[in-house]
Amino acid sequence: MTLHLTPGKQLGFRRMADAAGRFKMTAVDQRPPIKTPVEAHHGKPDWDDMARVKTMLLEALQPSSTAMLLDPHYAIPHGWQVFDPRKGLIVTLEDSLFRDTGQGRFSAEIDDWSVGKIKRMGGDAVKVLAWYRPDISDDVRKAQHDFVKRTGEACAKYDIPFLFELLVHPVETDAEQTSEYTEMATKHSDHVLASVEAFAGADYGVDVFKLESPVPAKGIAGGEAAVQTLFDEMGKLAARPWVMLSAGAGKPDFKTVLDYAYAAGASGFLAGRAIWLDAFNAYPDWDAMQAGLTRDSVPYMAELNALTDAQATPWHRHACYGGDGSAFIDPTAGFRHGYGDI
Repeated sequence: MTLHLTPGKQLGFRRMADAAGRFKMTAVDQRPPIKTPVEAHHGKPDWDDMARVKTMLLEALQPSSTAMLLDPHYAIPHGWQVFDPRKGLIVTLEDSLFRDTGQGRFSAEIDDWSVGKIKRMGGDAVKVLAWYRPDISDDVRKAQHDFVKRTGEACAKYDIPFLFELLVHPVETDAEQTSEYTEMATKHSDHVLASVEAFAGADYGVDVFKLESPVPAKGIAGGEAAVQTLFDEMGKLAARPWVMLSAGAGKPDFKTVLDYAYAAGASGFLAGRAIWLDAFNAYPDWDAMQAGLTRDSVPYMAELNALTDAQATPWHRHACYGGDGSAFIDPTAGFRHGYGDI
């Protein structure tokens, strides 16, 4: 499959990546992982503390990042004035609330939020997370496919990159149960790989995959040939630029995950909790949180960035672009005639 990047999508890629084409992106769009401790401290929801946490993360980590992933509930309205416009802006579309049937989870857009609004506010990419696995019920499977497809169609309409995140989740027959954005320790590699394959078709319009490790990240060992084979297969199934998510993995474990992913052709990372969760665990001690970000998170990002520089595949070198994804789609004066209107 040969892909062609339109000007808006290509510019979004360039904004999200460094000059060499590698993604070093930080997520602060998480809602439940931050909301739960904040609510526990206050005994009720507290918008101000949620927003303040996200702004602190944004200020501390954006200097080390090529792009930031922000949510429209807290991070954008509170952190907009400190957001560095030289960084790529990725904006969340999906609601953190979902309907769990026991045989699958229904995803949906945030109410009164859309791809069009993300484009209008200057977003460089749209991010969607969809819970998925191949053995969910037929009605949930269809709904998830429809959700992703309509997002891809809207991103094509507005000429903005579609960054798609997949997470495997438990069903009612699994021994392990979690409703949080937490990696399943008992997940099956086949479920991860089949999920990527399910959305790799052109009909879904995915431009960048944001993927979890095909094996549990906790305690992962380096240099395992069988594990590398799984990462290699995941990269082949994605068949376009892809980045790794951390799913709350510990700092050493996530670096090992990146070693495998980069050997398989990944173009970088879009991670959050592996970078900043240790510091956030000091909440509500704001001074301790700030100290933790400075002492631990920023140096850790420097390590991730060095690893990415050394090993990640620049996005424009992926084979799906026929050798040069940075080439302009029509480098002639006739470009304007073939470029679609909204």
